[in-house]
Amino acid sequence: MTMAPYDVLGLGCVAIDDLVYLADFPAPDTKMPIERHERQCGGLTATALVAAARLGARCVFAGVLGDDELSRFVRRRFEEEGIDTTLVRHRPEARPVHSTILVDQAHHTRTILYDLEGAFGAEPDWPDEDVIRRARVVFVDHFGTEGMIRAARIARAANIPVVADLERDDDPRFAELLALVDHLIVSQDFAARLAGQSHPAAAAEALWIPGRQAVVVTCGAEGGWYVAEASAGRGGRARRYAAFPVTAVDTTGCGDVFHGAYASALARGLGLAERLAFASAAAAIKATRHGGQAGIPTRRAVEEFLAAHSVVPHSS
Repeated sequence: MTMAPYDVLGLGCVAIDDLVYLADFPAPDTKMPIERHERQCGGLTATALVAAARLGARCVFAGVLGDDELSRFVRRRFEEEGIDTTLVRHRPEARPVHSTILVDQAHHTRTILYDLEGAFGAEPDWPDEDVIRRARVVFVDHFGTEGMIRAARIARAANIPVVADLERDDDPRFAELLALVDHLIVSQDFAARLAGQSHPAAAAEALWIPGRQAVVVTCGAEGGWYVAEASAGRGGRARRYAAFPVTAVDTTGCGDVFHGAYASALARGLGLAERLAFASAAAAIKATRHGGQAGIPTRRAVEEFLAAHSVVPHSS
């Protein structure tokens, strides 16, 4: 039986986030009570997949998990969100990235402390090529660069868009992966590092290459800048997109939610302006809610939010 296509295929980073809510960030050599503690599934690809799934996309995770409690927690959470886990590769020694996140409730910021021991990224021979070719969007991050390069090459050869959530460039083959991404969405700080340009507009323009569909540099509450294929033909000038004004209570995972919402909108055929509005709205709503994945909105919530702001997405 031929398997139906997936909207979004992800095979990268999964994490367990232990969120510790504090009244304020502690000063050195002091004690402070924990106001609340939660355990959630997190990680670049994992959070993007949960966001895409909650926003209506059919998603599959084809990464690596183990036998430990943290891996079992991830599987349960994926299944609860309707994410297909039948393509997960099992390795007994594997476990998710384990992070402790200190949430400063007074200043609405968070500090992430992470442990990479036992963490696996994309496998260099997994999943099968036909699985990749059945996806409408392939989502990559920087965990398991060799496997990500393989998946991106297969996707590009089949004219399947590759969306990336990248935060590190220390792998020797990072540049090879970067060149295969046709929807590059990076934070302002990482864009400046990659491009050697401090202004996000200049960084977006510097990161444009022929064949790339879009470069988006996100700037949080300031919105962001983008260069699209059409604008690149007119000299590659970056354009600004606005963020939606909200009162943030927890910014954990907002960037990953933006990526997942963008990927889901791309799979639905929305144009670039509509994808950016949809992703910005999803991230804005998330910022008003506690928790990385717990605060991700549904598609209905995002569409109602956009309608309230007189933005109506439509297919390209």
